[in-house]
Amino acid sequence: MKKVTKWALPVAMIVFLSACGSKNEEGNTSSHQDSTAHEHHEGMDMGGKETGKVVLKDDKLNAVYQHYIHLTTALINSDTAEAKIAASAIEAGLGQVPQGSQAAKTASRITEAKDIESQRTLYSALSDEFIPLVKKAGLNSGELYVDFCPMANKDKGGYWLSAQKEIKNPYMGDKMISCGEVKETIN
Repeated sequence: MKKVTKWALPVAMIVFLSACGSKNEEGNTSSHQDSTAHEHHEGMDMGGKETGKVVLKDDKLNAVYQHYIHLTTALINSDTAEAKIAASAIEAGLGQVPQGSQAAKTASRITEAKDIESQRTLYSALSDEFIPLVKKAGLNSGELYVDFCPMANKDKGGYWLSAQKEIKNPYMGDKMISCGEVKETIN
C-alpha cells in the first residue's frame, strides 16, 4: 500500500495542477497537457520562486516554443529518447508556422539522429533557425535569454534560448552544465 501511495500522490497532484486553468481556446487539450510540465518548469527560477512566464505573441510559435524548452531540457539531461519526442512535436508545430519549414526539417533530422552528440549538433542549427522566428514574433510577457556556449560544436560555438539567466548548457549536459553566457535578452 505504501508503494502505491508513493507514486499515486504525485500523479494525483500533477493531474490536479494540470486541470486547474486548463481551458484551451482551440479545444486542443493534448498540446496543452503536453506543455503543462514545461510551462511549470519555465515559470520557476532555480529557487522555486514564480518568475515572469514567457508567452510569445504568435500562438502557433508559442506552442512550438514549449516543445523547444522540452528539447532543451532533454539535451541538458542527455536523454536521446525524450529529445526525439520533443523534436517530433517541434517539427509538427513548425509546419504550421510561416517561415518555419527549414527549422521543421532540422527538427525532423533530430528525431532521426542516432546519438546525443548528433542531436546536439542539429539542435544548434535548429536554434539558429528558431531564434530569429522568436525575435520577429516578439513576446507578450516574460523575458528570454539568448545564451551562447563557445565550446559547443567542437569549439565552433552554439546558441540557445532560455527563460532563466542561470546557464543550463544543452550542448555539454552534466559535463559542463554551466558553460556559457547570456548574449542577449528578448523582452
